[in-house]
Amino acid sequence: MGVTPLYWDEACRHLAKRDRVMKKLIPQFGEARLESRGDAFTTLARSIIGQQISVPAAQAMWEKFLALMAGPANQVAPAAVLALDAALMRAAGLSARKIDYLCDLAQHFEAGSVHVPQWQQMDDEAIIEELVAIRGIGRWTAEMFLIFYLMRPNVMPLDDPGLIKGISQNYFSGEPVSRAEAREVADAWAPYRSVATWYIWRSLDPLPPARA
Repeated sequence: MGVTPLYWDEACRHLAKRDRVMKKLIPQFGEARLESRGDAFTTLARSIIGQQISVPAAQAMWEKFLALMAGPANQVAPAAVLALDAALMRAAGLSARKIDYLCDLAQHFEAGSVHVPQWQQMDDEAIIEELVAIRGIGRWTAEMFLIFYLMRPNVMPLDDPGLIKGISQNYFSGEPVSRAEAREVADAWAPYRSVATWYIWRSLDPLPPARA
């Protein structure tokens, strides 16, 4: 079962009051909510494996990767990744670069360079800084992690093409949108930019975004 943010209903009321598009959009999706699943390491490993490939290809590769390890499918241990033979990972379809990224991620977790227990007390930028120090994790992946795993309420992922496309369609009649214009639209969404972003994604695709 996933966990839903406690602030969701309050965020929806706030957004509907502050923004004409949100007022129209939110009721279209009824009781649908963002849900967080899995654990931190597994979520990040999965996002690395899914980089630059289609969703079905990412799912197939993730399943092959899981098959290399014993243990529950919803929780991969950093030590188990470090114990894997690189040749086995290559045979499962992982590129040398993704293997390098996964090992670097596992080493960061094993060494305690990411302060998982302190994340609840840390601000968004401090967590992003820790995550982007890991090879293969850029700002976009870190922001997706903040939204989908940590369920931070006020993340604005300006590097996300879906968000920019959705703002263009919902606010600018499909005209191209600059980052500055997108940021301006999102001023009305604060302090719940993550929730508004989620509804913008939903407006493009009726299924919940599988981005993390």
